[in-house]
Amino acid sequence: MFVRTESFKEFIRYYPVVSVIIFLHIMIYMLTSIPAIFPSASIFESLMGVNLYIVQGEYWRLVTPIFVHSGIAHMLFNSFSLVLFGPGLERILGKSRFILLYLATGVLANVATLILKPLTYTHVGSSGSIFGLFGIYLAIVFLRKELMSRQNSQVILTIAVIGVIMTFLQPNINITAHIFGLITGFILGAIQIGRGRALTESIRNISLRRSSYSAGKRQFHAKHLIWIAIALLALLGLLGGF
Repeated sequence: MFVRTESFKEFIRYYPVVSVIIFLHIMIYMLTSIPAIFPSASIFESLMGVNLYIVQGEYWRLVTPIFVHSGIAHMLFNSFSLVLFGPGLERILGKSRFILLYLATGVLANVATLILKPLTYTHVGSSGSIFGLFGIYLAIVFLRKELMSRQNSQVILTIAVIGVIMTFLQPNINITAHIFGLITGFILGAIQIGRGRALTESIRNISLRRSSYSAGKRQFHAKHLIWIAIALLALLGLLGGF
């Protein structure tokens, strides 16, 4: 579920929502960070989360920070995490429910940041939504154990525990967004997995597709190295506090 074996074209075809989100990450970073395109930082300032401006009526700032990042490392690591953990849920939930839950967990994490942080607090990044994905996976692990293999469950539990621990140890982290993203992801995920038959069929189909694919491709191709590198970078991003 978390090891990518698709080609670039296959990835885009199988996971269009994840692909579009990553495209937005890259494009918005270019628009807000490359002086040759836009000499001023006005776009970045208009999209970032600023609690003071939100309470003054600029409510779009509850959504736009999900797609804005403070630097190339921040953008790349969050995108790598999405590549690693997003596809499985996009196939399980379907495109519409996946994007709805991704945005909902990010927005609710930003609402919690608005309520619990000072008015002067500013923030950017998709980590609230990414922790929301972890929360959805945890809901599957704890509430519908039969729907996920033991190996994948261990991967999710390990990453979630490490992510929460590092949230409190690393500087410059929006702890509120991480924790509330995780909590809201678990709650919303629990609601979604109540629709058991559709979810069970989705996971069963993914497992069968993976088994068939693996049986036909035993050779270790260079593209596997790319996905392994992406996975390692995603984990380093979680541990590095970007």
